[in-house]
Amino acid sequence: MLNHLLAAALVQAAPVAATLPSDPLPADWVAVPDDELLVFTLADGHRFTVRLAPRYAPVHVANIRKLAAAHWWDVGTSVYRLQDNYVAQWGDATEKKPFVAGVVANPPAEYSHAGPTIVARLSQRDPYAEWAGYSRDGWPLAGNGATEWLPHCYGMVGVARDLAPSTGNGAELYTVIGHSPRALDRNIAVVGRVIDGIEWLSSLPRGTGDLGFYKAEGERSPIVSARLASELPAAQRPRFEYRAADNARFAAWIASRENRAGPFFTVPAGGADICAALPPVRKAP
Repeated sequence: MLNHLLAAALVQAAPVAATLPSDPLPADWVAVPDDELLVFTLADGHRFTVRLAPRYAPVHVANIRKLAAAHWWDVGTSVYRLQDNYVAQWGDATEKKPFVAGVVANPPAEYSHAGPTIVARLSQRDPYAEWAGYSRDGWPLAGNGATEWLPHCYGMVGVARDLAPSTGNGAELYTVIGHSPRALDRNIAVVGRVIDGIEWLSSLPRGTGDLGFYKAEGERSPIVSARLASELPAAQRPRFEYRAADNARFAAWIASRENRAGPFFTVPAGGADICAALPPVRKAP
C-alpha cells in the first residue's frame, strides 16, 4: 500500500514535463509490415501477437509463414509447457502431427549472423557479449566482433529443438516469461518477439511435470488459430509500430535507460542490460 501511495504522490507532485531529448518525433514510429505479424488465438479467446524477424532467421521464419498459411496450428496444437521463470511453449505436444509440404525439416543453424547491423548501442559491455545494441528496425542485438544475434530477453520467441544436429523447424515455439536465460543465446534460433498479449501466456498455470510440461492433456491451453496479419481482412489486421533507432532521440532514450532520472532514483546505474532496455513497440494510434 505504501508503494502505491508513494507512486501516486510522485505523480501528483510531478510538474507537466516539457519535451525531452529522448521523446520521439512522429516520423520515428514506423509501421511493422503485415507479414511480420503472426496472431495466435487461444480457445479462451485471448490473443497474442508475435513480430517475426525474417532478416535474422530467414529459413525458420519462412517455415513459420508456411505453417501459418496452411493453418497448421488451428487443429491439435496447444500451449503445453509453462516452466516458471523460464518459458511458455506451444505447438503439437504429441509430436505426431504431419508437417506442411515445403517446410524445411532441419534448417541451417540460424543462431547468429554476420554483423554488426546495429545503429545504436549501450555504453557498457554486455555480460554475455562484447556489446549490445539495436537495429534500425527495432530489434535488440548482442554481438562479438563481426557476429551478432538476437538475445533471449523477456518476450523473445525461439524455436524449440532436440539435441544437435536438430535446429527445429518452427512448428514448436516458445517465449521467455521470466528472467532472461541468456545462456540460450547462439544455441537456438530466435525468430521474433511477442509484442502484444504476453500476459495471456505468462499468467497461465505452471506445469507440474518435468521442465514445466503439463502432465495431463486437459491442462493444456488449445490454440484455435494462427494467422499472419497479411492474411486477415484489412479492417481486422493488428497495427503496430517500432521506434527507429538511427537518430539522436533514440540515443537520448538509451542514455535515459542507463541513468534513470526523477526523484525516486538517487543512485545512477551507469548502464543497462539490453533485456531491461528493449526497443519500444506500440500499437499504431
